[in-house]
Amino acid sequence: MSESNNAQTQQADLQKQLWSIANDLRGNMDASEFRNYILGLIFYRFLSDRVQSYANSLLENDNLTFAQAYADESLKADLEKEVTQTIGFFIEPKFLFSTLIEAIKAGNFDIEQLQTAVNEVQNSTIGYESEDDFRGLFEDMDLSSSRLGNTVAKRSELMAKVMLNLADIPFSDDDMEIDVLGDAYEYLISQFAASAGKKAGEFYTPQQVSKLLSRLVTLGRDEIRSVYDPTMGSGSLLLRVGDYTKVANYYGQELNGTTYNLARMNMLMHGVSYTRFDMQQGDTLEDDRFPEKMFDAVVANPPYSANWNPDGKLDDERFRKYGKTAPKSKADFAFVEHMLYHLNNDGSMAVVLPHGVLFRGAAEGKIRQYMIENDNVLDAVIGLPANLFYGTSIPTIVLVFKKNRTNSDVFFIDASNDFEKGKNQNNLTDQQTDKIVATYKKREDVEKYAHKAALDEIKENEFNLNIPRYVDTFEEEPPVDVDKLSADMQKTDQQIGQLEAEFKGMLADLVSPDADAQQQLTKLKELFK
Repeated sequence: MSESNNAQTQQADLQKQLWSIANDLRGNMDASEFRNYILGLIFYRFLSDRVQSYANSLLENDNLTFAQAYADESLKADLEKEVTQTIGFFIEPKFLFSTLIEAIKAGNFDIEQLQTAVNEVQNSTIGYESEDDFRGLFEDMDLSSSRLGNTVAKRSELMAKVMLNLADIPFSDDDMEIDVLGDAYEYLISQFAASAGKKAGEFYTPQQVSKLLSRLVTLGRDEIRSVYDPTMGSGSLLLRVGDYTKVANYYGQELNGTTYNLARMNMLMHGVSYTRFDMQQGDTLEDDRFPEKMFDAVVANPPYSANWNPDGKLDDERFRKYGKTAPKSKADFAFVEHMLYHLNNDGSMAVVLPHGVLFRGAAEGKIRQYMIENDNVLDAVIGLPANLFYGTSIPTIVLVFKKNRTNSDVFFIDASNDFEKGKNQNNLTDQQTDKIVATYKKREDVEKYAHKAALDEIKENEFNLNIPRYVDTFEEEPPVDVDKLSADMQKTDQQIGQLEAEFKGMLADLVSPDADAQQQLTKLKELFK
């Protein structure tokens, strides 16, 4: 079996096993709530394996196990320092996942041991460069919650079951390719998103949409220094960019604390060192955590038409030049302005938004006009199918922006009818995504699919970017044959008349044997008058 096929098989098997564990063990707990426990435990086991594997590699020539070396007071401090400086954290042998499994099998485990173990991960980073990256990573895994059980014993029993099931799955560095494990972790995130209804959009962008945005911003680029997502969710969109080009550093900001933790875990699970990402928690529009930083690529799937506070924002460098602020109930253009502010002069940017940003007037119309006419940064408008996203069925668009463009046209693609129907959501196939990217790259008109609109054409439309104004997808109905339709109607009338005559004849032939039958016959005649 080839390496690629082997990885695919590993990934499929691991995904199936992990989701089975999640379904079997969560009991009556809501899926989105149980997510924090199973993802947290998978992550803890991953960290344990990392520490054990790296420590063993350091001790390879000393014929010592990790536990033996750590028990030696002359080696203990140096070993802990070396591991922490290299991989960013440390776990003592007694707190390793494998050690806790031994305690479970021996009947010596309680949930307090697990709580101490996860606390020690964060404590080990204090004073090191990695401290901020590991702070609060496990705060959503509330091991004292009564949802796990009413007593310590019940909670310990449930967590022990989950841990034993996870222990049976081989995903150490020797057995499993790191990306397979990371992708399986992301698969779990997507499965929980599918179960989470409207809130799913807060932490997960469907894989094919992430692929599309990532390909659009990496076209022709073998390497980028930085990629940024101001509404990063679980980090899946950021990570996807790394599938299409070499990325030096990842940056992101997220408002939701649980999702922020998930993104940092996701990065580490995909083998991205803590030295290569900078994740911040906070409201991007109110508290920009990267005020002076510029990025080579920017991608985002921000919350659609969210509320925000525009008061005083024209004093903010991100929004000032547009002269108007996005409406209080529709922050879509505020996110776009923020992203453009942080985009390098040779950078590329792709963002998913609702259709309203294309044609809504007032302040949004002024902002849209400024971006097109003054800044000349809008490169493409791509219409996507409806019902692609968890939690909303509305059709969306992708806006592609580039700085320092030499052309002034805007390229429109209407891919709204290109999708594969799924059980709950529609899907973009790889072939459909390829078609969008190839068409964008070629930048030539395609009948009923794509059109390159000159600036004058956009001005004629008063900067309204509604896709049907530029891409005509209207399908004419076949002409009606009036003569044939008239003949068919006459033929039908004749058939009705013939059937009525036959039925009346049948009624006349009926003989009433008694009063009841006569009464029934009268009713029958009345019915068919």
